[in-house]
Amino acid sequence: MAENKGTVCVTGGTGFIGSWLIMRLLQHGYTVRTTIRPDPEGKNRDISFLTNLPRASEKLHIFHADLNQPDSFNTAIKGCTGVFHVAHPVDIYDKIPEETATKRAVDAALGILKACLASKTVKRVVYTSSVAAVVASGNVQPVVDESSWSDIEYYRSLKRTGVSYMAAKTKTEKEVLEFSEKFGLDVVALNPSLVMGPFICPSLPASVAFGLTMIFGNKDQYKHLGKTDLVHIDDVASAHIYLFENPSAKGRYICSSDELSLIEMSEFLSAKYPDFQIPTKESLQGIDQGYKVCSLSSKKLLDSGFKYKYGLDDMFDGAIQRCREKGVL
Repeated sequence: MAENKGTVCVTGGTGFIGSWLIMRLLQHGYTVRTTIRPDPEGKNRDISFLTNLPRASEKLHIFHADLNQPDSFNTAIKGCTGVFHVAHPVDIYDKIPEETATKRAVDAALGILKACLASKTVKRVVYTSSVAAVVASGNVQPVVDESSWSDIEYYRSLKRTGVSYMAAKTKTEKEVLEFSEKFGLDVVALNPSLVMGPFICPSLPASVAFGLTMIFGNKDQYKHLGKTDLVHIDDVASAHIYLFENPSAKGRYICSSDELSLIEMSEFLSAKYPDFQIPTKESLQGIDQGYKVCSLSSKKLLDSGFKYKYGLDDMFDGAIQRCREKGVL
């Protein structure tokens, strides 16, 4: 195992992706600084799921920072060789107004990039975007790649949930890449699809809850499963590290290994988990998603040398097992 790979910062360390990425970075030999939100009530928040990770006692350092105060990230970033900007409010049900969510995400990202530039030590930033910034282009091609950008006005016209999240991710990624070009900061963007699998964070991640919609029996969400692109959490963490370490990495990278239609998900889950009351494909006939969803191409990431290690079985087995351990299933 590699040792002393240097110091990197992970924003949003208590989240689904952030916490798993920290675990893998520690295993790869990095010293990790991570930012978590300040506790306004002064309570001792339990972050033992991070501090108890292997090697954390020697190589993990916790900093408080808030997306609403971009300068609060400066201390954590100063002296790092790399930054993984993962922190982003996950709001797939539009609880946060679009304008508020977008301004918060853009201002925070640009503030963090300015801190990276000022540090004089940060060699590369890996920004965690989403395929939400790719798929809703309104174009009719069956497969899209990194050249595709979501059209916020088009998606808003569909009157679907997730507008706030999609708009914030799309605008933030564009601003991040423009900043990179303007100021010469090395930034790579990773665009994962729906992230599934086990989790070490205490609460049920929104993406896992959505992926298990049929397991939980959330019938009002079935219409959003018309075609679901998925990727395992460990592949997402590995892709972050791979892009950080790969000197030739540049621009955007879609990270998505599998896709399931509504009917295919029903058939897959019914066959694999007979103990759950999975909706039959007959009962799902006629559910209209409302618009055509393109398939995603991971060709750029795969052509660079990255390999996915996990499939659908791993994603759902890991997610369901952890949900059972947490008592939410």
